[in-house]
Amino acid sequence: MTIDRYRIGEAVSFRPVAEGLLNRGYEVVTTRGRWFLKHYLDQRPETIRFQHRATQRLAACGLPAVPPVADRRGRTVLARRGRLFALYPWVDGTHRRGAELDARGCARVGALLGGVHVMLPRLLPPVQQPLLVPTADPHESLVTIERLLGRIRARPAGDEFDRLAELRTIERRAMLLRHAHRRPSDHEAPRTGYVHGDFHPLNLLYQGDEPAAIIDWDRLAALPDTEEVVRAALIFFTDAISGTLDLDRVRAFIRGYRGVVDPGSTQLVAAVHRLWWERLNDFWMLTRHYVENDPRCDPLFPASAALIVWWTLAYDEVLEAFLG
Repeated sequence: MTIDRYRIGEAVSFRPVAEGLLNRGYEVVTTRGRWFLKHYLDQRPETIRFQHRATQRLAACGLPAVPPVADRRGRTVLARRGRLFALYPWVDGTHRRGAELDARGCARVGALLGGVHVMLPRLLPPVQQPLLVPTADPHESLVTIERLLGRIRARPAGDEFDRLAELRTIERRAMLLRHAHRRPSDHEAPRTGYVHGDFHPLNLLYQGDEPAAIIDWDRLAALPDTEEVVRAALIFFTDAISGTLDLDRVRAFIRGYRGVVDPGSTQLVAAVHRLWWERLNDFWMLTRHYVENDPRCDPLFPASAALIVWWTLAYDEVLEAFLG
């Protein structure tokens, strides 16, 4: 049994606690405590080891990353019948949505992300500058729109989700035609850094008012770090019903971030514009629903679709908030 390879006592209980696209998770209770066993579904061993080394180094620098437990032979990645696992200490804590944070709490989260962005380049190999990531092609997006509309309209009995999806997709087509000239240049990408890759409330555990652990480093990568700042703010501070962005909380979050590392206004302007363009051309939720027949992300669609409309109308106000 995989657990037998660790010095953590005898297994008492074992139950699934999480299931995602990149891994599955299990709570393991032993005679020496509680642990989290992660089963990696779609990553290579060398990629996982890279993530493990990064979290070990971050934790050694005082950041609340949770490194894995080494087995009796010092390994953190275990292979069992072609499957890959890692064991982590169990962290007791709670998740807090962005709306639950006051200005000080928002600034604390921004400062925490800033600390991650400061330390990762010091601890990991240098990366190419700039990283030329192509921006979305509006012509391809229009083709995707027509394909999605065809699938929506081909459904024999449309439901409420179908009606909203059709309305928002038609709306997005008009927006793309109106704003196609604002496509960012591929050569104006923000500076490349290292990013957590999935920094959002469900990957941040609190003990009281203090962040106690940043978890789930499966998307750690070399990408523009300012884009992660903008993306994190969108996830934390977009209202789940109206799709509007709480700009006061964004300002506090950015103040906290820039208090630790200040990328400069030029970098932030480029990141905001590229993320706006990405969202304008983003149809992954509808593709998952209508092409892959996977409805798990359906609850996220109404707010996401509303956000890009609101953001486009309030573009200058949003930009000002991110510039602080």
